[in-house]
Amino acid sequence: MKHLTLRQLRAFEAVAHHGSFTAASLALHVTQPTLSMQIKRLTAMAGAPLFEQIGKRIFLTEAGRELIVTSRAIFADLTRFEMAIANLKGIKQGNLRIAAVTTTEYFAPRLLGVFLQRYPGITVSLKLLNREALLERLKDNLDDFYILGQPPHDDDVEAIVFVENPLEIIASTSHSLAKNACIPLARIADENFILRERGSGTRMALERLLKAHNVRITSSMELGSNEAIKQAVVGGLGIAVLSRHALTNEMAAGKLMALPVSGFPLMGNWYIVYPKGKQLSVLAKTLYEFLLNEGKALLVGG
Repeated sequence: MKHLTLRQLRAFEAVAHHGSFTAASLALHVTQPTLSMQIKRLTAMAGAPLFEQIGKRIFLTEAGRELIVTSRAIFADLTRFEMAIANLKGIKQGNLRIAAVTTTEYFAPRLLGVFLQRYPGITVSLKLLNREALLERLKDNLDDFYILGQPPHDDDVEAIVFVENPLEIIASTSHSLAKNACIPLARIADENFILRERGSGTRMALERLLKAHNVRITSSMELGSNEAIKQAVVGGLGIAVLSRHALTNEMAAGKLMALPVSGFPLMGNWYIVYPKGKQLSVLAKTLYEFLLNEGKALLVGG
């Protein structure tokens, strides 16, 4: 294996990620025969099959799973080396990969914009995903770190609060509850709820509160995006719970309002999350410290 090349490892990772030689060759901008030859040579050096085909999908063998761990460690070490050299030179430049849940689209770009103005040599790839997809990436350690409101409850991750995440019960301004000054939590059991998909952080927080107070709600609709939920609420289809960060424009325009329900706003937090034991790169530490030290002030001030 001492003769393997980084190009072969990148080809191997691409096939493992896409589960297809065709998709991997398109992602790497190489021909499929070229990609196949790189995998063939790598397989010969490994002395064991790295992939197996089941139907139209390609999966890692046991040897392949061992190699993917080694490959990711190699590329992580190279990234750390590049960042360390840049740091020694007093230069903040390079690439960051951040994955965040979809609700962060309402504030993460603003925070990253300030960060990138301060460090123009850095580029950031921000992936916005639902919680389930984000946790899959976290499990595979595919990014520098992750931003979410409900970190997994286990001992394998570090989760650090950097800003509050208030959850509001929202309704259209023409809703029958819009003029009420104080609404008991039990009262909302009579209303129809528009909910996020199961497993979302917002829904999990709501379900915990309702369970603690033995309140049951009904829902006629589950939607996978905040924008769709807001439009449904504006259209009078029911009430919903969303992060205050997702509501600025509609509340300012008088289309939506936060209902004064007992127990709300339900206070949560946004977390920076990464696998326990992971050594953050110089650039990841720079962004991490920026979010911890300035994130809250920028959001409150903005």
